[in-house]
Amino acid sequence: MTNRYNTDFYGWTKEQADLLRSGSLGQLDTQNLLEEIESMGNSQRSELESRLEVLFLHLLKWAFQPSHRGRSWQLTIAEQRRKVARRLSKKSKA
Repeated sequence: MTNRYNTDFYGWTKEQADLLRSGSLGQLDTQNLLEEIESMGNSQRSELESRLEVLFLHLLKWAFQPSHRGRSWQLTIAEQRRKVARRLSKKSKA
């Protein structure tokens, strides 16, 4: 199983899903499966942190540099707000 993880990640994920569905828990590649689950969680958190950072920086620029306000800042603020709201909405449904 570990070899397939290293050579055919997509196939490995399908195999792990099939094993979970069938209840064959003893055959799971638990070490790599746990690492992937943790990695997914870290990735989700990083994405949210990154979007919040961009949003806050642009809001600060908007507030403290009014002479430099432009359409691109407006669009970035709106886009980051939408993406943050969507990410938080997905978290609350889980």
